[in-house]
This record gives sequence, C-alpha cells and structure tokens, in this order.
Amino acid sequence: MSSTLIKNALIINEGKSFKGSLLIKEGLIAGIFPEGEVLPKADVLVDAEGKWLLPGAIDDQVHFREPGLTHKADIASESAAAVAGGITSFMEMPNTHPQTTTLEALEAKYGLGAEKSLANYSFYMGATNDNLQEVLKVNPEEVCGIKVFMGSSTGNMLVDNKETLKLLFSEIPMLIATHCEDEATIRHNTALFREKYGEQMPFRYHPDIRSTEACYRSSSVAVDLATRYNSRLHILHLSTEKELSLLSNRLPLAEKRITGEVCVHHLWFSRADYDRLGARIKWNPAVKEESDREALREGLKNNLLDVVATDHAPHTLEEKNQAYFAAPSGGPLVAHALLAMLALVEQGVFTLETVVEKMCHAPATLFRIEKRGYLRTGYHADLVLVDPKAAQTISDAGVHYKCKWSPFSGQSFAHSVESTWVNGQRVFHKGSIDASVRGQRLRFVK
Repeated sequence: MSSTLIKNALIINEGKSFKGSLLIKEGLIAGIFPEGEVLPKADVLVDAEGKWLLPGAIDDQVHFREPGLTHKADIASESAAAVAGGITSFMEMPNTHPQTTTLEALEAKYGLGAEKSLANYSFYMGATNDNLQEVLKVNPEEVCGIKVFMGSSTGNMLVDNKETLKLLFSEIPMLIATHCEDEATIRHNTALFREKYGEQMPFRYHPDIRSTEACYRSSSVAVDLATRYNSRLHILHLSTEKELSLLSNRLPLAEKRITGEVCVHHLWFSRADYDRLGARIKWNPAVKEESDREALREGLKNNLLDVVATDHAPHTLEEKNQAYFAAPSGGPLVAHALLAMLALVEQGVFTLETVVEKMCHAPATLFRIEKRGYLRTGYHADLVLVDPKAAQTISDAGVHYKCKWSPFSGQSFAHSVESTWVNGQRVFHKGSIDASVRGQRLRFVK
C-alpha cells in the first residue's frame, strides 16, 4: 500500500486547531507534523492548503435497511452516501427483515457488511420480549451494543414486558441502547388526534402525539433501571428539554454509566418546519419545539449530551408522500449531517472543536472503539478533508441515497466534503466514489 502525505491542512483534533500535515502508511496514521517540522517523503502528496482535516465521523445510529427492505436503501448505497458526507464508521440497527435478534442473523449481517460496506461497520443485536439467552451470547468485543425499543417504531420490535426489561438491565454486561417513547401515551394521543382530524391530520401535530411526556416517561424508566442495576445505558435520539434532567455531566465520558445521544435533525429543525416540510421531517421521536432545540444545543455544549448521530432511516418518496398516519417516520441524513453541524458552527452555535468532539472522539470513547475517532499515530487512517469555501446547494437529484431525496433539499451550505479516507484508502474525492474500497468490522475494547 502506498503512503500519502496530506500537507498544509488546518487539523482539528482533541480540542485544538493547528496547521500541519499528516502521513498515512499501511492504512494507519504514521505521523502528525505541526507546521514548521520537517516532512517525510511519501508516494502521494495532497496539498490541503485552506482545507480542514478532521477524523472521520462515527455514526452510532443508522438504518441501512438490509436485509429485507432494500427498495428503500442497502448497505452499499448508504455507506457510499456516508463516506460522501465524511462518516467513516457506522453502527446499524436491528429492525430489518429478518430482525437481527439471533446470533445467526447478526453474523449474516456482518457478512453483508464485509461484502458491501465502503465504511467501517458494526451492527446492534436486537432485544425482544423473549430472546434474553440469545442476547447474552453476544461477544462485547465484536458488537457495538444491544438495542432495546422501549417505544415502538419502524419494525415493531417493542419490548414492553416489565420483567423482561428488568432482566435485560440486570444481566446484560454491555452497552444497552434504547429508543424511549411510552407506548400507552402515544396510543392515547393518537386516538385523540385521529378522532379530531381524521386521516388528513396536519403533520405539525406529530410532536403532540409523540409528545414530551411520552419521551420522558420512557426515558425515566430506562434511567431508573440502569441506576438500579448499574447498567451501561445509552439513550438514543433525545428530543426534549425535560429529558436533560435525567442526565449528568459530573463525570468524564469514559466513566459515565448513563449517556445520551442527540441527532442532527433535533438540533436543526423545530415544529415551525412541519408546514413546509411535512413528512420529510416526520421522525420518531418527533422534532419538537424551538425551546427543545435550543436546550439540546446547550446540552451538547455542556456535556449533558455526549454524541451527535443521524438516525439515518430512509423511506421512498412514494412512501413518505402519504397522509400523516400512513407516512412512515424516518429520513436520510448521513450525507449531510457533518455539513449541517458545520453550518451551525458558522452560525455561532458550536465550535469546530465541539463538532469533532461530539461526532468523532466521543462515539469512539463511549463505545470503546479500538483505534478510531482520533488523529493519533498508530490509529486507523479514517479522515475527512473539508473545503470551507466550496459552497453547495442540496437537491434531491444530487444525493447518493437510494431513496433519492433529502430533508435538506434546497438548503445551501458553505462547506463541502472534498475527500474521505477509510483505513488509509481515499474512498471519496470531489464527488466521485471508489466503490472498490471496503471498510473493516469495528472492534471494541471492553
């Protein structure tokens, strides 16, 4: 494998920004050289003057729809979109067909990853009301975590048996990632709004059905269980200000037992956007009030919230372009999540260092991923080169997603991802994807 020297970049890493160069050799970072140091020779030179060099982003929550739902998306198409957006590693959810609730199904999915994924990959094992013994067989060094749907969403994998939840939290030694929405509250709200508005209910009431109370009731149960049994709990896609009261920033991330994720759409959109975008921003949990969005942004800055992810969950436009109750929840985000976060930097909401911390470093630390997420000598060379002056406007026609649409369609961004390297191989460059590159299975230090 040839060596590559990326020269004269603004390197953003571990809370610092400095001009320098980085050497890739045999798939690893072989050296980092601040400006002024003597540079080594390399087979390939990349002049990154005026560009930003970041670690590859790590997305801890995606739905790539394979197997069984490949009319919406598949591992090849969505991993290509991910690397085009600067995401070099992903962790994928179990609500596929078949569901990933047995070791056999889990290993079959890892086989698909090895065959098709352009990015590095891991897959969650899914919990059900009756598969605890199968879950306990999972090797924590080879699997990112156990997914528990404490609220129903796409795929109907609801775990609602109280005794099962008790056993899961008391016996599982590895990270438990939860979708938290109270099913009884949602059903009650659904009946009320269906009676009032019928099948043509406006999308703006989605956050009233998937309400703050539905989220908080479920999240608080998860936190109570994790506290009682000292479980490693990671609450996915937190969407409300109220839920932040369940989290703490008193310990460094590596020592936390209870952690929280926020998704890009909950940091970007608010209820005011439903009338314009409708089903395109229908997610579970729902995008809620502007006050929730502002609180989530503050929670990320003050370390109540630990990581930023996408909950990338494509559906076809035909599926989405239906009335409220028929339109499925979820949307594609991996290609534009980093750009959206950089736009929030431009708006003064976050710093570049915070974006790198929450999208690159923190997922690696939280999941204890082996030698990824940081620009360090000896780590895998998962890298993203951003051009801060290459403005672009997103369109449905230009996306890499198989579903061929984006909730950001029509949005202009000041930045572009110029190049992405996965394990030292440049898989994306100026709009072109090298489909021959394959990512690696993520490994975890437990």
